[in-house]
Amino acid sequence: MPTPADRLAEARESSDPAALRALTATGYAFVDQALAVNPHTPPDALAVLAGARHSVWNDNCLLGLLAEHPAADGAVLHAVLAAVAERLAAGERPYTAALALARRPELPADGVRALGRTAGASARLRRRLARALDGRG
Repeated sequence: MPTPADRLAEARESSDPAALRALTATGYAFVDQALAVNPHTPPDALAVLAGARHSVWNDNCLLGLLAEHPAADGAVLHAVLAAVAERLAAGERPYTAALALARRPELPADGVRALGRTAGASARLRRRLARALDGRG
């Protein structure tokens, strides 16, 4: 039976899409984060990870990693956008993920700008979102 360390190593090193998809069900925050860093993790697996819940810190870290993943397509980015909006409304601070989303040209600027109007958004986040959106070019 594989140990959590085995799962982590596989999440970091595997390039097999089926194996990476299967690892999304481990329930380990550190495996989810390793999957979010692995460039071979397929977009459908990344979308599953956008709904993962562990702890506030781990969730916010994971969302930031997903927003920056090179294989994150529109579906993944929209799932992350929805998760960030939900967490902001709940009083959490997934600011790194929000700013990473603002740098992604695949997302409409209005959708990202709406994060700044969420109850949990600070004035500083609104300013930084505006700057990141302006920097898209």
